[in-house]
Amino acid sequence: MASSILVKVCMLISFVLYVQQVFSSSNTSEAVALLKWKNTLHNETQSRLSSWTFHPNSRANSSANRSLSTIPCTWFGISCDPAGSVIQINLTRIGFQGTLHGLSFSSFSNLAHIDLSVNSLFGTIPHQIKYLSKLTFLDLSSNFLSGEIPPEIGLLANLKYLSLFENQLNGSIPKDIGHLNSLTTLFLYTNHLDGFIPTSLCNLGNLTLLYLYNNQLSGSIPKDIGSLNFLTELDLSANQLDGFIPTSLGNMKNLSYLSLFQNKLSGSIPKEIGHLTSLIDLSLYKNRLEGSIPISLKNLRNLTLLYLYRNKLSGSIPKEIGNLAHLMEIDLSMNQLHGSIPASLGSLRNLSYLYLFQNKLFGSIPEELGNLTHLTAIDLSMNQLHGSILASFGSLRNLTRLYLHRNKLSGSIPEEIGNVTQMKEIDLSMNQLHGAIPSSFSNLSSLEGLSLLQNRLSGPIPQGIGDSMNLMLLELGENQFTGYLPENICRSGLLQNFSVYNNHFNGHVPQSLKNCTSLVRVHMNGNQLVGDISKDFGVYPNLQFIDLSHNYFHGKISSNWGQCPKLGTLQMSGNNITSGIPLYIGNWTQLHVLDLSLNHILGAIPKELGKLTSLEKLWLNGNQLSGALPSKFESLTNLEFLDVSSNKLTDPIPHILGNLPKLYNLNLSHNNFSEGIPKPLMSLIHLSVLDLSCNSLSGEIPSEIIKMQSLEDLNLSHNYLSGFIPKAFEQMHGLLHVDVSYNELQGPIPNSKAFVKAPMEDLQGNKGLCGNGRGLRPCKHISKRSHKGVLVVIFPVVGSLLFLLAFFGILLVLQRRKKDLQSKESNKQNGGLLSVLTFDGRKMYEEIEKATEGFNDIYCIGNGGCGVVYKANLPSGEIVAVKKLNSQPDGDQKIIQKQFLNEIRALTEIRHRNIVKLHGYCSHIQHSLLVYEYLECGSLRTIMENEEAAKELDWHKRLNIVKGVAHALSYMHHDCSPPIIHRDIKSSNILIDSQHEAHVSDFGTAKLLDLNSSNWTSFAGTYGYIAPELAYTMKVSEKCDVYSFGVLSLEVIKGKHPGDSISSLSSPSTKENIHLKDVLDQRLPFPERQILDDLVVVVNLATECLNADPQSRPTMLIISQVLSSKTSRA
Repeated sequence: MASSILVKVCMLISFVLYVQQVFSSSNTSEAVALLKWKNTLHNETQSRLSSWTFHPNSRANSSANRSLSTIPCTWFGISCDPAGSVIQINLTRIGFQGTLHGLSFSSFSNLAHIDLSVNSLFGTIPHQIKYLSKLTFLDLSSNFLSGEIPPEIGLLANLKYLSLFENQLNGSIPKDIGHLNSLTTLFLYTNHLDGFIPTSLCNLGNLTLLYLYNNQLSGSIPKDIGSLNFLTELDLSANQLDGFIPTSLGNMKNLSYLSLFQNKLSGSIPKEIGHLTSLIDLSLYKNRLEGSIPISLKNLRNLTLLYLYRNKLSGSIPKEIGNLAHLMEIDLSMNQLHGSIPASLGSLRNLSYLYLFQNKLFGSIPEELGNLTHLTAIDLSMNQLHGSILASFGSLRNLTRLYLHRNKLSGSIPEEIGNVTQMKEIDLSMNQLHGAIPSSFSNLSSLEGLSLLQNRLSGPIPQGIGDSMNLMLLELGENQFTGYLPENICRSGLLQNFSVYNNHFNGHVPQSLKNCTSLVRVHMNGNQLVGDISKDFGVYPNLQFIDLSHNYFHGKISSNWGQCPKLGTLQMSGNNITSGIPLYIGNWTQLHVLDLSLNHILGAIPKELGKLTSLEKLWLNGNQLSGALPSKFESLTNLEFLDVSSNKLTDPIPHILGNLPKLYNLNLSHNNFSEGIPKPLMSLIHLSVLDLSCNSLSGEIPSEIIKMQSLEDLNLSHNYLSGFIPKAFEQMHGLLHVDVSYNELQGPIPNSKAFVKAPMEDLQGNKGLCGNGRGLRPCKHISKRSHKGVLVVIFPVVGSLLFLLAFFGILLVLQRRKKDLQSKESNKQNGGLLSVLTFDGRKMYEEIEKATEGFNDIYCIGNGGCGVVYKANLPSGEIVAVKKLNSQPDGDQKIIQKQFLNEIRALTEIRHRNIVKLHGYCSHIQHSLLVYEYLECGSLRTIMENEEAAKELDWHKRLNIVKGVAHALSYMHHDCSPPIIHRDIKSSNILIDSQHEAHVSDFGTAKLLDLNSSNWTSFAGTYGYIAPELAYTMKVSEKCDVYSFGVLSLEVIKGKHPGDSISSLSSPSTKENIHLKDVLDQRLPFPERQILDDLVVVVNLATECLNADPQSRPTMLIISQVLSSKTSRA
């Protein structure tokens, strides 16, 4: 008995020793594996794992005891089971650096949990991970792992949690993952994974969370994905998935989160989505979904977030959405939804965000939206909403952002909005709002951004604006505001964007703005601001853009702008800046755009401008600059736009301009450049607009112009160019407009669309152009060989005849001398005939008298104070307009006739497309005749008085007429020497051709301005157009024409004479209350936005022209330049 017990005890001891030996061996191998891995890691990581080491108990320890001491269960991040085997490694967020390749996975037979997330692991995931057969949890997320996901992960049959997100993994998702039947969580998002979503994932019946977003996955969503019945969250967003949204998604009854945004999904939103009654978050935005929003969404009673924006959804917004009582955020913006905003949305009392912008919604804003007391942001912008802004928005005390811009809202801004003291941003721009800014806005102490631009708002800005605000953005441009700019506009020191352009602000720039170093973008152009531009602005370290154009600033160009290191655009056009361009401008190397046009800048263009190598656009036009263009311009290799027109520049056009490879617009017109067109200029292959008109250029047009294949608009008019027009133009298929009028060109025009379809005015005034162009005679086709043969015969014959002609000529002169003396005496008594241009005077008179049957009334086409106008069809086929002047009183006949002939001779030198061309005249004792070109459409007044004709004269054509008259008057006042004052600008003196181009006519009252005299004259003009100063002085100046132009411009826009409204428009105290709609011709449809903007420019200029003070009226040069640069091409 005792022996048997002894045997059992011995056996038990032996078993225990055996098990101890086995466990000791297993634990030792795990410890050794961990230590080997530690040794491969970066030193910093090793120091954090200082507990990973052997700790012998004593020197006397046996071998067995030493093995037991190596068990790693006490090491940092290591957990063991009761037997001492490692089952968990948790080293998350310790700054771990290294790879997984130093870890022997086969040594960990019981390892179930690995968490190495949020570290700096790199390299690939080893294929040996397959040996972790008991692994249930694997988290390697937020590291720098790369390479592909090893398919061996599919062998980890017990895995429930797999997280590899935020690494640099690439390749496709292994289909083997579909074998992990125990998997509940799969996070692979934010990697570089591509390829299709494996259909095998649909086998993961226990999956609850599936996040694959922010990869490069493509193809369609597996149609069987709806079989994942336990799925609660599905996020496939930010990939490149296409195809339809599977209808099977409607089977996921437990789904609470569905995010498919930012893919390429198409088709409609499945109505089956409405079955997901547990859904809390639905995000389908940034796809290509179309069709209507399913009404079935009304079943999603738990929905808190609905994001469908940036798709192609159409139809109306279902009113049933108003039943989703838990909704907190709705974003349906950037679709094609139409109809009205459902009033039922006012029932969503938990709503904090409502974004419906950039759709086609119309109607008024529902009053019910004023009930959304939890609302913090509402954006209804870029729709077609009309009506008023809800005053009840003022009761939404949590509202911080109100965006209603780009609609058709009218009425005034509710005073109540000023009560929402939490408001940070308000954008009501681009509507039809009128009235003043509510004074309550001064209470918005949290306001950071206020945009009211492009409305009809008026009155002064409340002075409290800016006092206690944190304003970073203030946009008030394109309204009718008056008064001073608020003194404390930048009191916070945070203002970045400041825009008040195209208003009626006056006074000085506030001191707070001068010291506002936070400024980034400033638009102050188009006002009446005054002050010294060199003293009223400071140094702005963050400034990128500033436009001070079209104000009344004076002084010199300050060096402060060079101390704005980020300044890229500086525009000062249309002020009273004097002196020259300073040499230190060469230090402003950061500039990309510089506009100093329409000022009074004198002197030469400094060569230092050539240092501005970043310059892309340069305007110096409309000044008094002289000398040559600097050769240093060669360095401006980034220059795209150059305008130095309307100055006094001389010398030949420099060849170096041909070295500016990016130039696409070049305007050198209205200067005194001489010699020929330089051939290097033809190397500007990107040039689309070239204007060399109104210079003194001579020679031929270079055939090298064929290189300029990008050229669309070419103006060489009013020069002395000669010879033939190169046939190279026939190869320039992009050329749209060409003007070669008033040169000395001859021969056939090129068979080019631009020439053949050019208006007659663009080809006239040359020696002998012929061809298929309008108003040209056909060419006689003689070959070059025939020319040579004819010349060989003609030269000897001509040589022989010259001698004979000289002999007989002397005899004829002697015989006719006596007859000439008799003829001259006779002419003194009876009048004479004088030919102009191509007409023979005597023959012309006879033909006119015959064509009008002795000036029969049936040929009368107009009557005026100076005479009667007849239409005459000459035998040559030419149709002309003949004005027969009324007889003058006998006593003043000789004096008046002499003055009249002197002024007529001056007018024969006028060459401009917008001035009626004078063919000739006849001065006779019975009556005097003026022969003009005939213009088919008659006078502007006649057209305006005809209902049908006025309707055909659309806004484009009317704008073109205003521009044409402005260009003509600018030419007369500033390009003629001496200047010519018309003195009777009115609608009946503006003739319209078949292309609806305007031509100024009737110079019977014109005055040649003597620059060295006081220019007193007798009364002339027409009541309703006459400048008011002529009521008390007979001193004539070009500002008389400017006033008449202002009246005429309003007449063109209004469709009739402005009448009594002239006094209102010219009064500074009342003109801000004039709305554009009040001066528009009601016979025409309301203009589109671009045309409306152009009309605003015209009306603003017209009101400036009506200023009672002549010196305050702009010059016609400035008006012409503004109309050319600030309005679109009609």
